[in-house]
Amino acid sequence: MTANQPAAIRVAQAEPVNLRQRSLWIDAARRFRRNRLSMIAAFFVLVLILMALFAQVLAPEGYDDQVYSQAWQFPSAEHPLGTDPYGRELLTRIIYGARISLTIGFVSNFIALLIGLPFGAAAAWYGGKIDYLFMRLLEIINAIPDLLLGILIITVLGPGFQNVLLVFIFTGWMGTARLVRGQILSLRERDYVLAARCIGTPNWQIITRHLLPNTLTPIIVGVSMGIPSAILGESGLSFLGIGVQAPMPSWGRMLNDYLSALQTHWYLAFFPGLMIAITMYAFTLMGDGLQDALDPTAGK
Repeated sequence: MTANQPAAIRVAQAEPVNLRQRSLWIDAARRFRRNRLSMIAAFFVLVLILMALFAQVLAPEGYDDQVYSQAWQFPSAEHPLGTDPYGRELLTRIIYGARISLTIGFVSNFIALLIGLPFGAAAAWYGGKIDYLFMRLLEIINAIPDLLLGILIITVLGPGFQNVLLVFIFTGWMGTARLVRGQILSLRERDYVLAARCIGTPNWQIITRHLLPNTLTPIIVGVSMGIPSAILGESGLSFLGIGVQAPMPSWGRMLNDYLSALQTHWYLAFFPGLMIAITMYAFTLMGDGLQDALDPTAGK
């Protein structure tokens, strides 16, 4: 295609590419809709997101409002999920706990993606000493289990919401970088990349226009799987008492606070634990559905 060609010819030549790109995403959406379990899981995730966004509307009384005269109330019409030892509505605290869990899951994975994407792409594209040093650094850090590494970071920085967020950003970017590196290593010798290099296309344009768009599928799936991992990790740290601190509600923190009352007031630990389990299962099913939908070879 040249600049001297009529506009109609240039549009006609560009249309098939755009149509093909659109058809790939439309086909992926159709595959995902055919997966009933993934659709149910996606619906629950959507409800969870709306619940977190509109927590103040759904529970206007506040997550730390204490009414001691209504303490230790079992689930009833007046208190759907019961009340805790301080007379706080358990339903309200679970709704606000969704905001904490989803914020850590989504924000940590988004920032980890912004960090891991350029590091993984640069290591794969330039190779040599850069790739060698990058991989040795990842191997050293990955030698430490994520939970132990999180405990070490919290010990140094102290517990709290912001520091828990930093833990999952630090542990999450490495997996993203490794994923991007592997994808670009498999794409860098493709014909369209070699052609772009032959005509003198700058490296940054090759990476951003040709390589990274072709890594979207594993990145989307990786992020969808990373969100429940961060949620579960936050719950684990909060359960140990070194994550989100009271009175801020967190499902893991609620398990820690109410576990001693499990035999006499089962609902206090049951409902937060149930929310963790259902959320993990929903995100896992949705991630599996996305992987099947975005895989061009699915169904063959």
